[in-house]
Amino acid sequence: MQNNIIMASETRQNRIARLIQKELGIIFQRESKEYYQGKIITVTVVRVSSDLGIAKVYVSIYPHKGKDEVLHEIQGNTKYLRYQLGQKIRHQIKKIPEINFYLDDSLDYIDRIDELLNK
Repeated sequence: MQNNIIMASETRQNRIARLIQKELGIIFQRESKEYYQGKIITVTVVRVSSDLGIAKVYVSIYPHKGKDEVLHEIQGNTKYLRYQLGQKIRHQIKKIPEINFYLDDSLDYIDRIDELLNK
């Protein structure tokens, strides 16, 4: 019985994570020209805590030049982004989780490996 409870909790976490990923992706797509120097911002992964109170959001920024400044801007706009997210999903979940943004550098890692292999 306890396994069913754990599985239901994980399923809910995953469903909420996918919802947050989708909606934040739409928000970034809409606002990247105006607020984020025209960069393409992709939400690659969202991990939601078991109590659904915190969402770790990993973003990929293209082109890579100036990505740290853009991430800093995103982190500075966290309250605004959380509000925008809340407007989109408030009827689907009770409490909008706190959002923490992180840079997903896996594409840089792949580019570096590709560069080394092609030498």
